[in-house]
Amino acid sequence: MSHRLIFHILVTAILSLCAEYAVAQSPIEKFKSDPAVNASGTSVIIIDLKTGKTVASMNADKPLLPASIMKSLTIASLMQHTEPDDVYITNVWLEGPVRNGELQGNLLIEGSGDPTINSRYEPKSADLVKEIISALKKKGVKSITGEVAVEQKIFSGPEQPESWSTGDKGTYYGTGVHGFNFEDNRVGKSAVKNPAGIFINRLLAALKSEGIMVGNREVLPSKRSVLLKHRSAPIFDIMRSCMMRSDNMFAETFLRTYALRRGKEGSTTAGATEEAAFWKRAGMPMENVRIIDGSGLSRSNRLTANFLGNVLKAMSEDVDYVSYFPLAGQEGTLRGFLKGTDLDAYIAMKTGSMSGVQCYAGYKLDDDFAPTHVVVVMANDFSNRASLRRAVANLLLDIFK
Repeated sequence: MSHRLIFHILVTAILSLCAEYAVAQSPIEKFKSDPAVNASGTSVIIIDLKTGKTVASMNADKPLLPASIMKSLTIASLMQHTEPDDVYITNVWLEGPVRNGELQGNLLIEGSGDPTINSRYEPKSADLVKEIISALKKKGVKSITGEVAVEQKIFSGPEQPESWSTGDKGTYYGTGVHGFNFEDNRVGKSAVKNPAGIFINRLLAALKSEGIMVGNREVLPSKRSVLLKHRSAPIFDIMRSCMMRSDNMFAETFLRTYALRRGKEGSTTAGATEEAAFWKRAGMPMENVRIIDGSGLSRSNRLTANFLGNVLKAMSEDVDYVSYFPLAGQEGTLRGFLKGTDLDAYIAMKTGSMSGVQCYAGYKLDDDFAPTHVVVVMANDFSNRASLRRAVANLLLDIFK
């Protein structure tokens, strides 16, 4: 065999090995082969927004448990029916005339579903108890013959989705959604079943301390008039708070609000049904998608990376929506992710985690914080969360070198 032929064979072999090595080291293949990744329970889709092409994909049509990235879908849906200056308005009514400093009737607070009344989180609005006391004083009210009551009929159905785990329902993160919500419907780390009751007790104590007596007699309501209109911060600002902190109660409120704005009853079931119908009409790939709640706390939800990726693609030109996603290495639930890397502050994603679940959904950004790519990574049934997070970080660093 000639030296020339031997040389040709060696070169061919080396080139073949290099090609195989390059394939093995492609970002998706490298990610798939990482010991931390359960390849059969993981999906990925990355879409270039400029070309519309999918630049990376793995099990993109596989239905998986999304956890809190569900919130990005809920908010995308409600934004179709919300203007930047929209707020929740909680009306406080005088049910009866005021004569000689006496309200001859009842004081009624009409719940609007506002999740932020006296919340400990931003964005905050005026203290409702103080607002009512101030408004009664301006009206010259020194006593109330009837009762102080709260109306909560705006929402229907159980306060917590039936699909939620029993173990979650008593916790602060699994608290229910009511027609009237107060102080995040929680005390410490425990859920509050009757936030309206806590509010009424707080208000009665404040009335007493201000010398306004309440008779608590049964008085049939007569013609009523508005004492005040309590306004929340803009719903757009509440959405940002929800995404940054991953607030389940806020998200469940949004789903019920969405149902109302679609002309349906304000229930979780109605909201989920309307949401699925809307995105189907919008042409999204709905196969195997199951929308059960608004927050992602239900383990019955199922999303595909393809579906959510296309929703994010459709929403990518909405500057407000994109701004809700925490910046990697900087904000919210993504504060420690990709910190100090080349993608620090160049990735904006919502995270979702629960037992056996770690998901990411959002955008790759440019220097002007405008989205260039959609990014969705969903992982179920893995063994080590920290190792999986590192694998996802490495995948993004490899793709966006």
